Amino acid sequence: MNKAELIEQVATGAGLSKADAKRALDAFIDATTKELKKKNGRVSLVGFGSFTVAKRAARTGRNPQTGQEIKIVAKNVVRFKAGSDLSDAVN
Repeated sequence: MNKAELIEQVATGAGLSKADAKRALDAFIDATTKELKKKNGRVSLVGFGSFTVAKRAARTGRNPQTGQEIKIVAKNVVRFKAGSDLSDAVN
């Protein structure tokens, strides 16, 4: 499912216009991004899951074409842990 399909599903499910659903989805994405940029930022949606930021350490990797070693820099990555309701629904 891409963003346009998600907007359509939200609009249908909530009885909103597609424009309103797009604004709501964009507002959620913006709010989530701002919170995760903060130090120790976390977004928890009970039953659905939680988004957190984790640090990935620098490491050495290999170029698959040449086999040459390359340095991969440390960076922050977003992690998602599914909530119990979401896990139960999928299984």
